[in-house]
Amino acid sequence: MSELGLRTKLLVRDVMSSPVVTIYEDESSDKAAANMDMKDLGAVIVQNNAGKSIGIITERDLVKRVVAKNLKPDTVKVKEIMTTPLVTVEPDATISDAARRMTRLDIRRLGVIYKGNLVGIISSKDILGVMPELIEIMQERSRIENAAVTIDSDDVPLSGYCDRCSAYSESLKEREGQNICDDCRIELEQEK
Repeated sequence: MSELGLRTKLLVRDVMSSPVVTIYEDESSDKAAANMDMKDLGAVIVQNNAGKSIGIITERDLVKRVVAKNLKPDTVKVKEIMTTPLVTVEPDATISDAARRMTRLDIRRLGVIYKGNLVGIISSKDILGVMPELIEIMQERSRIENAAVTIDSDDVPLSGYCDRCSAYSESLKEREGQNICDDCRIELEQEK
């Protein structure tokens, strides 16, 4: 497959969301929540006044750090409840690498940084969304690779029941259209 110039690995850039929705660190948490609600997002990236990505605020951050503490959302600044630092990944990393990093750090989202700039975000939901297709691709690739391998049936023993004596054997071989055990093969050769 790779001889044809086809990539066999899915990369972060293939599934990330872009552009990223951001909010400034001095905004109030109710604005972050309204922004996530309006754009149907689970998180927004927090930027400082210089435009550098410094953290992330998620629905979970809002629940644990504002709602659960019965704080007034319009008085709590985003920088007070954000998760920092923003954990990132390169766009050319594989989604497997991104998934492993999320699992290891027990997080659900990674900022995607290219040449020092935030270019996207990838979430565990993005990765799960492509898993069925990846499984199908892997199955098809395996089928193609297995079809390309020619197997001499005389050299590959099979396991199962002998078609002649019905005894179980781990070394059946095909003879005259039947799967025959070692003992029955010897008998057939002696009969000839």
